[in-house]
Amino acid sequence: MKKTSTRLADGRELIYYDQRDDAVRDAVDRRPLDPTVTTSEVRRDPLLGDSIAVASHRQGRTYHPPADECPLCPSQGDRLSEIPDSSYDVVVFENRFPSLAGDSGRCEVVCFTSDHDASFADLTEEQARLVLDAWTDRTSELSHLPSVEQVFCFENRGAEIGVTLGHPHGQIYAYPFTTPRTALMLRSVAAHKEATGGENLFDAVLERELAGERVVLEGEHWVAFVPYAAHWPYEVHLYPKRRVPDLLALDEDARTEFPKVYLELLRRFDRIFGEGEPPTPYIAAWHQAPFGALEEFESVNRDDFALHLELFTIRRTSGKLKFLAGSESGMNVFINDVPPESAAQRLREAASS
Repeated sequence: MKKTSTRLADGRELIYYDQRDDAVRDAVDRRPLDPTVTTSEVRRDPLLGDSIAVASHRQGRTYHPPADECPLCPSQGDRLSEIPDSSYDVVVFENRFPSLAGDSGRCEVVCFTSDHDASFADLTEEQARLVLDAWTDRTSELSHLPSVEQVFCFENRGAEIGVTLGHPHGQIYAYPFTTPRTALMLRSVAAHKEATGGENLFDAVLERELAGERVVLEGEHWVAFVPYAAHWPYEVHLYPKRRVPDLLALDEDARTEFPKVYLELLRRFDRIFGEGEPPTPYIAAWHQAPFGALEEFESVNRDDFALHLELFTIRRTSGKLKFLAGSESGMNVFINDVPPESAAQRLREAASS
């Protein structure tokens, strides 16, 4: 992998990740952009104890542009985009409309391929490995920023999810705090460790799932399963079999196998509702241990956390979506219409021939 860092016309950082070591990236952003102005602010809810980002400048962000005006496609002639070069393998750049900025963290966009009509599932294993390497590199770089406590790599796919740019891409949020979901996991890990005299909760969950009927896909180094208490109609958790706290700690064997396993999982997601159905909308979310202090979680340290990816869709059946209504939105109590065992069986049936 070759990494080349440059600056866009408004001062934002852009990084090319290339498979070829001899790739040359010297194109200049020719757009007449003013310096980026953001108004991101993090506020803490005194009752719930969680944090909310207020970012009013995002009201003006790009919204469903036509394909020939896509800001994530390479620049061509006089059609100038966020990527100055005429082609790329993987590109990461600072979001022009970030939810978090400055002392409130940082937001980046990850473009998986220059092909506007592709999806992550269309990538080759070599391309998917390059994305994994980019995620890992950005996790390392962002973790060293003084304002950053947790790094979150994720992909939103599909208009139903709320995606406003059709080009295959994901994002990275570098939070200045430990996210509420991660904090809940860490508290559960701490409580289980104390109750069992030292057993790791992630290890216990993985052992139980490996022995059960909800395993969807298993390799030598990775396993994908529908969790016992899945929140979403079709939800799969992908774990490395050797517990590590973050992407940085994956060994080479796990990195090599990941593209094959993950691409197969994504392709099954596109087949679960049958032939002729539109691509399945999904969220793919990497969960990594925070880089900040963990004193509030008592006996837990970073190595007690287990890196994993959670993949889920809001589509519950053909032509129908799972809406977060009163119980989910009002009380955070999910009601799942699809039994996890049935979801796992369907995902096994959707395997590639």
